[in-house]
Amino acid sequence: MIQGKKIICVLPAYNASLTLKKTYDEIPFDIVDEVVLVDDASKDNTVEVAKSIGIKHVISHEKNKGYGGNQKTCYDTALKLNGDIVIMLHPDYQYTPKLIQSLSYLIANELYPVAFGSRILGKGALKGGMPMYKYIFNRFLTLSQNILINQKLSEYHTGYRAFSREVLEKINYQANSDDFVFDNQMISQIFYAGFDIAEVTCPTKYFPEASSINFRRSMKYGLGVLGVSFTHFFNKLGLMKSEIYKTKK
Repeated sequence: MIQGKKIICVLPAYNASLTLKKTYDEIPFDIVDEVVLVDDASKDNTVEVAKSIGIKHVISHEKNKGYGGNQKTCYDTALKLNGDIVIMLHPDYQYTPKLIQSLSYLIANELYPVAFGSRILGKGALKGGMPMYKYIFNRFLTLSQNILINQKLSEYHTGYRAFSREVLEKINYQANSDDFVFDNQMISQIFYAGFDIAEVTCPTKYFPEASSINFRRSMKYGLGVLGVSFTHFFNKLGLMKSEIYKTKK
């Protein structure tokens, strides 16, 4: 705990057996109270590895629900476990768990309700081996999103995120897509609801075992991201009324 706030780390997993233990071993359990792993019908032995290393809360989807569908289960479970701060960490070791303290303290000290680990600040993405086409794609999408949403994030596409309970209880993340665009819908919802997002420089690693989407899916993702941004823009103008912006409370 920090400042009496319960911290839960959620791991949305898919075929993560080779990197899960390495990720888990770096989680700072001096502040993290619980770890939740949600396995999205992996084809490897991710679930067995999770149980063998001592993860108490292991949930296994019988059918693959997608990256967004996995996160929905993660956040629902964290809220049921009374988490005050929820850290979403990929178990593929692309992001270091050593930044959990920095992200958590920003929320625990009530400086920000949401904090992201950014690969773009400090040139972490290119240093870590991000393919150049993905870097350019990331920069183009982020610029477009900042203009349409009227914000100034360094990137919208990091998978390293920390949320306060208040945010997860207010935004209607269950109305979002079950695919990869879920992440950007959440950001749009957070800003639409009036919350701010902090960013912390985050090193990243690209290697064969780390999860990544191919070029075709990247294009689909990019079009989806632009769609989310235009939806946000038109809702702010009052020209649309989208279900995802209806708050739960």
